[in-house]
Amino acid sequence: MNSPLPIDLPKPESHQEITAHIVSILQSIRFGSIEIVVHDGRVVQIDKHEKFRLKTQ
Repeated sequence: MNSPLPIDLPKPESHQEITAHIVSILQSIRFGSIEIVVHDGRVVQIDKHEKFRLKTQ
C-alpha cells in the first residue's frame, strides 16, 4: 500500500488574523460585498467585491 506524500501546507491563520483581514476590508470598502468561503469549518478564502457608483449628469 502506498503511503501519502507529504504536502507542505501553509500554516492556518489564527482567528485574530482572519478577523483583522475582514475588519481591514470593511474599513476600505464603501459599496460592495465581502464573501467568506468556509471548507471543513475553516475560512479558506475571503473575496471583496467593490462597486463604484458613477454620477450621471
